[in-house]
Amino acid sequence: MDELAHNAADLQMAVTAALNRIGFSDLRRQQASLAHIMHQPDFWADPLKAQQLSKQHAALERRLTPWHELKSNVDDLVGLAQLGDSGLHDDLVKQLGDSRQRFEELKHELRFAGPYDQYSVILSIYAGAGGTDAQDWAQMLLRMYIRWAEANDMIVKTIDESAGEEAGIKSVTCEIDGNFAYGKLKGEHGVHRLVRLSPFNADHLRQTSFARVEILPKIDQLETIAIDEKDLRIDVYRSSGHGGQSVNTTDSAVRITHLPTGIVVAIQNERSQLQNKEMALTILRSKLAQMKLEQHQEKIEKLKGPSQSAEWGNQIRSYVLHPYKQVKDLRTRFETSDIDGVLDGNLDILIEAYLEYNLSQGNISPGEEAK
Repeated sequence: MDELAHNAADLQMAVTAALNRIGFSDLRRQQASLAHIMHQPDFWADPLKAQQLSKQHAALERRLTPWHELKSNVDDLVGLAQLGDSGLHDDLVKQLGDSRQRFEELKHELRFAGPYDQYSVILSIYAGAGGTDAQDWAQMLLRMYIRWAEANDMIVKTIDESAGEEAGIKSVTCEIDGNFAYGKLKGEHGVHRLVRLSPFNADHLRQTSFARVEILPKIDQLETIAIDEKDLRIDVYRSSGHGGQSVNTTDSAVRITHLPTGIVVAIQNERSQLQNKEMALTILRSKLAQMKLEQHQEKIEKLKGPSQSAEWGNQIRSYVLHPYKQVKDLRTRFETSDIDGVLDGNLDILIEAYLEYNLSQGNISPGEEAK
């Protein structure tokens, strides 16, 4: 029984370390706070906010319940093993094996220990150097992410899109809603490089194109990222895009400038000025949250503005279609020749490689790794 008690204690220590890593105690307090709010008589007075809080509580319930059950089982095992009752030995050995197997199944969540890993995603893609080829490349990337999201039972909603002059898109912003969406996609944040024979070149020459992918956690709770109203300049103007019957006849488009950092967010696709403003504020909060992660700052007023030109030089992945076929991630060094599969949405191998790399680096945030 001494060996059994020792093995049970080792598993208990491993489970405790895992719970600390995911911030189990803080998450339990957050869950209890949400449950208290949900039991208030006026909880459904604001249906939209109530739905958001209910969704947060349900997500926490799904995440924490398996860990709570495992911890209780292992604690019981340790207590029983320490009793030294030989009649319980075989049963305890089986229970220990089952608990260890369950722990191995749950360990993959340790890769999602970031503060926003459980959040939905604001995905933006911007065509870079390469002219029409780059705009076509931006659309290829959009298709890749949509295919991946749909295969993983995630919901994609287009927020804003600017079409290319000849082909493709100049820019696009989408929302991707799904379990651990940000935790899974955060490694896609950065510049993506394509090398191929250009279909837009009369001589069919090899062309290198760039597109920047921006992955932000969707921050739609005001208390998560607090923004001082005096730090905002809000401009309204007449929309030139789709959005509703009166979208082109009213000043429904909204542009918000965050004065301390210089971040500008403009939204015109929603039907009303209020909807555009709310979406612009959501994206602004998301951008500030991402900057806090990248710049290791706790307070928004200490954040430096985005350095767009520097970012363009930091490609994270190359996709080569000619003279050979290869996708290579420049951080993890993972590579595959199945570029057609990757561009068709089979991103899991690249995502898994980044998550393992991220974990080995001490769970650093995207933007911190050496380029």
